[in-house]
Amino acid sequence: MSSSAKLDPVDLRILAALQKNARLPNKELAAAVGIAASTCLDRVNRLREAGVILGYGIRVAPDKLGRPLQALLHIRVQPHRRPLVEPFVEHVLSQPETRELYHLTGPDDFLVHVAAENAEALQRLVLDELTARDEVALVHTNLIFQRWDGGPLLPPPESGQ
Repeated sequence: MSSSAKLDPVDLRILAALQKNARLPNKELAAAVGIAASTCLDRVNRLREAGVILGYGIRVAPDKLGRPLQALLHIRVQPHRRPLVEPFVEHVLSQPETRELYHLTGPDDFLVHVAAENAEALQRLVLDELTARDEVALVHTNLIFQRWDGGPLLPPPESGQ
C-alpha cells in the first residue's frame, strides 16, 4: 500500500495509547511508550503533519442528550449520479439526528447513523426529510440495540510475521 506512512514500533505505541485516551498529557504518553517527553511531542507532531493523526474529538452519550433511539438507515438513490450526491449529502448532514454518513458500493448507496428522540422523531426524519426527496428510492431502517468499540486501528503486520 503506497499511501501508508512509515511507522516504527514507538509510533504504533503512541497511536494505540492516543486512540485509547486522546486527552493523555504528553508527559504521561511519553512515559507509557518509554521515550522522553520532547521526543514524544516531536513524534506526535510528525504523525499529525503526515496526516496519520487527523484530529481529536469527544464521544458523547446520545441518550444523555435526549436522543436515545439510534438507527442505521440504508438509503438507495435513483438515479445515483454525481449532481444528486452532493446536495443529498449536504441535506443529510444538516439533519440534527445525523451522526455519521457513508457513501457505499453495493445495493445501497448510503448508510446513515442517526440518533433520534423517539420513534416518532425517527419516522419524521425518514418520511419528511429522506423519502420525501425525489432521488430517494428506498430507506431501510435498522435500530441499534447496543454498540461496542473495536481496539485501536494500527497497520497490518508485515507479511511473514
